[in-house]
Amino acid sequence: MTQYREILRLNSLGINKTGIAQSLKCSRNTVRSVLNRASELDIKWPLPVEITDTDLHKRFFQKAHDENLRKAPDVEHIHKELLKSGVSLKLLWNEYCETCRIQGELPLMYSQFCQIYRKHAEVKRATMHIPRKPGELIEVDWAGTTSMLVDRDTGELTAAYIFVAVLPFSQYAYVEAFPSMKQESWIAAHVNMYQYFGGVSKILVPDNLKTGVVKSDWHNPELNKIYREMSEHYNTAIIPTRVRKPKDKASVEGTVGNISTWIIAALRNEKFFTLAELNKSIKTKLTSFNSKPFQKKEGSRLSIFLGEEKSMLLPLPATPFELATLKQATVQFNYHIQVEKMHYSVPHEYIKHVVDVRITKNVIEVFYNNHRLCSHPKLHGRIGQYSTVEEHMPEDHQKYLKWNSERFISWAEKIGPSTTITIKSILASYRVEEQGYKSCMGLLKLADKYSVIRLEAACSRALYYTPHPSYKSVKSILTTGQDKLTNETPKHVIEEPDAFGFTRGADYYGGKNHDK
Repeated sequence: MTQYREILRLNSLGINKTGIAQSLKCSRNTVRSVLNRASELDIKWPLPVEITDTDLHKRFFQKAHDENLRKAPDVEHIHKELLKSGVSLKLLWNEYCETCRIQGELPLMYSQFCQIYRKHAEVKRATMHIPRKPGELIEVDWAGTTSMLVDRDTGELTAAYIFVAVLPFSQYAYVEAFPSMKQESWIAAHVNMYQYFGGVSKILVPDNLKTGVVKSDWHNPELNKIYREMSEHYNTAIIPTRVRKPKDKASVEGTVGNISTWIIAALRNEKFFTLAELNKSIKTKLTSFNSKPFQKKEGSRLSIFLGEEKSMLLPLPATPFELATLKQATVQFNYHIQVEKMHYSVPHEYIKHVVDVRITKNVIEVFYNNHRLCSHPKLHGRIGQYSTVEEHMPEDHQKYLKWNSERFISWAEKIGPSTTITIKSILASYRVEEQGYKSCMGLLKLADKYSVIRLEAACSRALYYTPHPSYKSVKSILTTGQDKLTNETPKHVIEEPDAFGFTRGADYYGGKNHDK
């Protein structure tokens, strides 16, 4: 705005128009217009104290002021509308212009419209520093950025969600990755957080997520039942933030941004196959993050936490809180039950029985009539995985599971050397070793029908005919009883075969003296 007051003061000191223009860095035409208008209105220096430059502008240029009068926008309405998804200042300006047109009023230009709102927003954004006491509260939230886990078998990517907690006094943080943001992960995150901090704060400040707050109300929020039980176990008070009021937990909101940069983004080029691997790397980065010196004050998060805050935390309870959910499942014909799209084995005697399942973060326990049948580490990641205990399988299935070359060779060694050589030959004759397992099993099972002695003899005789006997050739020898013949060299067999194998001689075809 033009400095009317200063122009009049300098003019009263006898300074010419050029000097006034140079002093105030404005044009001589402006100085001349102000002085001429002051002369017309008989306005002289000194001016009354209560008159402002705005008042002078209205007096000097009342007509121009009235002509340029435009409808002021409703900044409160603009501020509320911008909170809605997809609403922008450009859209609101278009609506404002349309309203002015209907009412026959002049709208502001878009730049003026934005400038007026930004001035209002600066006032609305005014913040107040709230001093925090050490150990008073912990703020918790999920980070908006996720990490990824890679399935070893398929290469499929699975999201891992990042839990963040911070003590506002020291800014000391805790971070951990979880397979989901469900109730189980939410409670487990708090349990691990308290163990990491080594104590409990008086107040816990979460967001209004459903796993924590059933019904959000600033005066009387309704907490999730399990979340409330956890707070009672740790003797802490839960005070959720107001809806859409991130400044109610400004510390954790700021820490989430730092965590996204210094931990999640820092690990973006590494591959993790399990949550344990990811959390191990997160823990290393977290230690470095908490130990990093502050830029604008002395010390670090860790030093302030250890020196001033840790001793102010409430002691941990004797045992950590454990979340467990119960459900029922039917044991299928494959002696497995399905829990959260994963499969866990149960002793096969309970096929088609309905069992009770107790589910915790890391363990699946199975009960029948209050009798504990078994437990499994809980599976995570790709759906449809199986956790099978060998003892739960029927005997025949256990034997099949144990099929491998070492087992067949060990079994054959108990029968005899010829059987061992035959088994090794069968396994070596296939490109893929597993293709020979059925033949090996069939050959060794012949001992049940014909006896161990006859099987060894049959394998020995088969090796006289070929260095690579098969299951069929051994079985044929046993069926025809050739294994019962004396151990003399079979007819037409060369005792010392050359490198090219067995060759029929001239005698076999009758030789030169063969009668026609």
